[in-house]
Amino acid sequence: VARCTEAIQIAEAVGHPFSVSVTYRGLGRLHLGRGDFHQATLALEHAREICQGVDSPALFHTVSSTLGYAYALSGRSTEAILLLEEAVEGSHVMVNEGQSLRTIWLSEAYLLAGREADARAAAQRALGLARQHKERGHEAYTLRLLGEIAAREDPLDIGKAENHYRQALALAEELGMRPLLAHCHVGLGKLYRHNGDPQQAKMHLTKGVAMMREMEMGSWLERAEAELKELG
Repeated sequence: VARCTEAIQIAEAVGHPFSVSVTYRGLGRLHLGRGDFHQATLALEHAREICQGVDSPALFHTVSSTLGYAYALSGRSTEAILLLEEAVEGSHVMVNEGQSLRTIWLSEAYLLAGREADARAAAQRALGLARQHKERGHEAYTLRLLGEIAAREDPLDIGKAENHYRQALALAEELGMRPLLAHCHVGLGKLYRHNGDPQQAKMHLTKGVAMMREMEMGSWLERAEAELKELG
């Protein structure tokens, strides 16, 4: 946060709106990772306002999609899906970089809105894009999301959900993606709790909570702690 704030001050001082917008977008993503959706939304709305005066469609779609994801995590599904669909469709013909991540976020917005079929289709597209462009970090994000989607299917195929989570876990561990590792452990813990395996559930949730507490992950930590508390 300190480095982002310093970068914003420098960019504003020299009058470079592209850099101001990019850095506010980075600050917004940082707040999203820490689970502070309110601060993320404020930073990203400001970034989008600034980049409207910058002649860079790629930047505009990048900022808009990040804001859409913030809206999705804040429960503003209608606004989120509108922004994310526009960003995915609008950027498709102009820039491949980051298209997998925008599609991941759209998939998660669909899932949070209860549109599981759309979420699954978008996640499969995101996985294909990530692998096509060798974006292994985005591949790891998508595998975890596919685990989340599979965990909501009725009837539940625990093997399918578990396989996605464990693939994401292995790749995240290899790449050193600690926040994603924490999310994977929490996801597995929730899966095992709902499937009636309290021992496995407690092991993964305890590990996920410990990692999130160490990284000060705000509301993500609160949600994980609530899941652990449900085990008694």
